[in-house]
Amino acid sequence: MTPTEQSWLRLHLTPGLGRVGIGRLLEAFGHVDAVLAAGPTAWRERARIGPAAAAGLPAPDDPDFLRTRDRLVKLGVRILSRWHDDRYPALLGTIFDPPALLYLRGRLPEGEALAVVGARRASPQGLLLAGEISRSLAERGLVIVSGLARGIDSAAHAGALDGGGDTVAVLGCGIDHIYPPENARLFQRLHEQGGILSEYPPGTQPLKGHFPGRNRIISGLCRGVLVVEAAQRSGSLITAEFALDQGREVFAVPGAVHTEGSQGVNRLLKDGAHLVTGAEDILAVLRPHLPLAPKPHRAPCSIEPLPEPERTVYDKLGPEPLHIDQLARKCALTPMDLSAILLHLELAGAVQQLPGMYFVRKQNL
Repeated sequence: MTPTEQSWLRLHLTPGLGRVGIGRLLEAFGHVDAVLAAGPTAWRERARIGPAAAAGLPAPDDPDFLRTRDRLVKLGVRILSRWHDDRYPALLGTIFDPPALLYLRGRLPEGEALAVVGARRASPQGLLLAGEISRSLAERGLVIVSGLARGIDSAAHAGALDGGGDTVAVLGCGIDHIYPPENARLFQRLHEQGGILSEYPPGTQPLKGHFPGRNRIISGLCRGVLVVEAAQRSGSLITAEFALDQGREVFAVPGAVHTEGSQGVNRLLKDGAHLVTGAEDILAVLRPHLPLAPKPHRAPCSIEPLPEPERTVYDKLGPEPLHIDQLARKCALTPMDLSAILLHLELAGAVQQLPGMYFVRKQNL
């Protein structure tokens, strides 16, 4: 961690300061090191910082600061600031309320980005579609951005990674937390192959009130937002509202009229969102003057010969996602035996796991 990043960390760990206060200090003093050197009286007089926050700056040898710094160094975290830092995402800097700081694990891919968000309790069909669209767009060079939540978010990240493309997760907690915990494997893949961002100081818990703020970053990083399944009261609709306020495009996948998880997306379509049934609908809006590149040719999976009982499991799967419990009943196998077989089939490229322990046969993927 560079000395400047350590200065930013001390500033961000100051209790009661917040991004508004940080902005006032930078406006008053120009550089983070000048802010730290100014002292509490100057903070109060020149930047209108309250007495408690002005007196709360951690010292360079403060034990809590040193522990946090050492943990971030161990995790390979970098700190990007809005001021004097060309690594900060330029498009995000144009929104009404950009984050003062971003913590980054992995890398921040360059290029045009699309947010893909939706229901946490998504249907198997929604998960499959989100993964397919994200994979196809990632193969064509778009960066897929989402929130690492259960359901559609997880499917979008996994689809982009499976397509060999770039994807970024924006957290509603500190960069040192894996949330939800069942996404630990996906979190590691993002760390190794993509990027993970947070505006919250290390140690921040995933509280409910943090996620709307997280959503404005998701949309702010992107040219557009795609919503796949959303109820009438959904965090995904908050992301879409941020997108509209920020001048971004909004896309939605239509759903069945009487389904609760479709009411939000269908309302977006009524209000003028772009209707999407595949990746080409998005590319036609974001890249209207470019010819659509053909999908890369992928050889069919080599699945012959499959020994029993792998052949039985493979034959019971099809293009429609099937939950592992349903598959166990169909195959008359114990969950432990079935899990081992599915792992072998995944490694062989014969099946694909979707979020929520759903599985689908891979068709020429």
